[in-house]
Amino acid sequence: MATRNICIFTTFISFLLMSSSTALAEDKNYLARGSSISTGDETTTILVSPNGAFTCGFYKVATNAFTFSIWFSWATDKTVAWTANRDAPVNGKGSRLIFQKDGALALLDYNGTVVWSTNTTASGSSRAMLLNSGDLVVMDTDGHHLWRSFNSPTDTLLPMQPMTRNTKLVSASARGLLYSGMYAFYFASNNILTLIYNGPETSSIYWPDPFHLPWETGRSTYNSTRYGILDQTGRFVASDQLEFEASDLGDEIMRRFTLDYDGNLRLYSLNITSGNWSISWMALPQLCKIHGLCGANSLCRYRPELESCSCLEGFEMIDSSDWSKGCRRKTNITPNQDFSFRKLTGTDLWGYDFNYSELYPWWMCRDMCLNNTDCLAFGYRKGTGECYPKVFLFNGRNFPDPYNDIYLRVPKVVSSSPELAAGLIHGCEVTEKEAYPSSQMSVGGNSSFKFGYFISSALTLLVIEVTLIIVGCWIVYKLERRPEIMDEGYVIISSQFRRFSYDELQKATKCFQEELGSGASGAVYKGVLDDGRKVAVKKLNDVMQGEQEFRSELSVIGRIYHMNLVRIWGFCDERTQKLLVSEFVENGSLDKFLFDYQDINPVLQWSQRYNIALGVAKGLAYLHHEWIIHCDVEPENILLDEEFEPKIADFGLVKVLNRGAGAQVLSRVHGTRGYIAPEWALNLPITGKADVYSYGIVLLELVKGVRASSWVIEGEEEVEMSIRSTAEILKDKLVTKDQSWLLEFVDCRLDGEFNYLQAVIMLKIAVSCVEEERSKRPSMSHVLETLLSLVE
Repeated sequence: MATRNICIFTTFISFLLMSSSTALAEDKNYLARGSSISTGDETTTILVSPNGAFTCGFYKVATNAFTFSIWFSWATDKTVAWTANRDAPVNGKGSRLIFQKDGALALLDYNGTVVWSTNTTASGSSRAMLLNSGDLVVMDTDGHHLWRSFNSPTDTLLPMQPMTRNTKLVSASARGLLYSGMYAFYFASNNILTLIYNGPETSSIYWPDPFHLPWETGRSTYNSTRYGILDQTGRFVASDQLEFEASDLGDEIMRRFTLDYDGNLRLYSLNITSGNWSISWMALPQLCKIHGLCGANSLCRYRPELESCSCLEGFEMIDSSDWSKGCRRKTNITPNQDFSFRKLTGTDLWGYDFNYSELYPWWMCRDMCLNNTDCLAFGYRKGTGECYPKVFLFNGRNFPDPYNDIYLRVPKVVSSSPELAAGLIHGCEVTEKEAYPSSQMSVGGNSSFKFGYFISSALTLLVIEVTLIIVGCWIVYKLERRPEIMDEGYVIISSQFRRFSYDELQKATKCFQEELGSGASGAVYKGVLDDGRKVAVKKLNDVMQGEQEFRSELSVIGRIYHMNLVRIWGFCDERTQKLLVSEFVENGSLDKFLFDYQDINPVLQWSQRYNIALGVAKGLAYLHHEWIIHCDVEPENILLDEEFEPKIADFGLVKVLNRGAGAQVLSRVHGTRGYIAPEWALNLPITGKADVYSYGIVLLELVKGVRASSWVIEGEEEVEMSIRSTAEILKDKLVTKDQSWLLEFVDCRLDGEFNYLQAVIMLKIAVSCVEEERSKRPSMSHVLETLLSLVE
């Protein structure tokens, strides 16, 4: 009874206030042509709706800044429902809203500049009035609406205000601010009411749930009328079959439907007694599903009764007062750094995948990310083998599906810290279940422990072990009786391809003290074996093959011997350590000599360059004959010995061809930008012609003495386009009899001392090698024959 009396009393007081307002100044209900309201006139600063529920006037947003807005009269915080000049406030002194004699309702700044107008004409305009619905209208003499604020909402829809194809709600930038934010609610081109994040760097739709098709969320794309409306009772209906209703469904309640600054759509109900709002419906109960909420390089985590943001490992907040600005790296990373991956269990970073793949084993997904410098992380779903490499870390959140994990790419110096160790996944720690698709994608099956099977297996292993011990003892006994044979045999075996222990290589390299260089496959260190041989020891990065597969590939490499290929002496495979031992090549890689513009090394003479081109052709022709594709031919992988004879390094580390597969292999992209054949980007089967293309680029560099990636021609943006343009220019020049242009093209450091015929042949071969259509490229055997024909 007491509550009822209070309500009656409150209504009565409101009625008296409304009546008093009307009696004191009738011009507060409407504006006639020629009248105005001003920021400096306290008696005429507002318009009030007839029922007193809405007020229209100058709304203070800063010390001396105002917007022309409509707000709820009975809300304690004067909640704004609409704003005319949202992103351009006017001065607090001298600014005014005027119903001009030309028929337009216009907002003028203090200096008379028109910052907003209804653009209506004098012929029909009669008055401007604020209606009981909260709609500000410009009417003609017959009461028809010539303009209405309902047709241009800001962040709020009021009951009976239509949502159409031409209307859009845009959130505020922050709590308490009216400026436009980064979220929008509108009818998308597929006829669906949509929530989208429009950030400074990227944009993405997050409602309806982007993981599902529209009809899976109960929406329809077939009704193109694009119309929705909230009625007085709190029920919303739209043409795309979106329907919802307020939890306090019923009449006589003031409501607003607002796209809030945090990107969530909420339906609010006003308690007239207290002046406070309560939420009666929201689009996304879980805020972490809202894109951009925590900004880039961050994670939204669910906590009891609230959500919180945190930076990903290795990142820090950009602005401690605004999570939407996201996080930045604490330390810069360089392409040559070694990386590993930090596992974030049950997590998702939605969107920005550069190469979605299905039925991928975990290690292939990891390698795809590791071999792409733009990849910052990858998502992987166990059981389905879905792989999502990421080029932008955004929309991070805990994921209810426990089979979805994110692997964050981090520098190894960072990943070795204690806080990372617990969640870090190293390649050598992955089990066979993680490494092979057949075991990852199996569903069901009986995994119970088979005791009988265990006993039988253990007995079998015991018998085998005893047998091996007896045989081993017998062999040792025989060898001890013939020491001269043992010593001779050891020398022969130890000088060939063999397995080294990690301790042996650690000793040979003095704990990996002298680093010769590093690349995508790992860092290389100089060492000396016990027999005096100088070696290069490469620590292979995150090798994920099983032990048997790793050894079988190396056994193929170990049998390869050619004077123009780096000799592989052996390998080490101990737990987490996988290393490759090869001969030490004295002068290092070709790039140090070819692209040395500081005169640290001697300039390669023409005869040396031609000999390098010939030697590399010999080595590649031999590899292709052995069904091996290099996939990373570049000056960094061409080493020069004391006599500047070339030796190709890192062959066989990518893929050994299956002889029954037609010399074709499907694989992820390998190689360095500028040397990669077009078929990699086209996802075509990779053959030896990919090496031919890379060899053609190296030939051009040998002649010109400049790295191909720096040949960007004016008007071209991509290295590949510049190479193609250069090849077309050379085609035209090579058919002419005048060869004077060679002086400009050939490396100027040679001072014109080169063999013109050899230069022309090298360029002709190079142009044919870099043909976009691989069928037009020659084989390495043909290239070799051509070069040999000009050997002096």
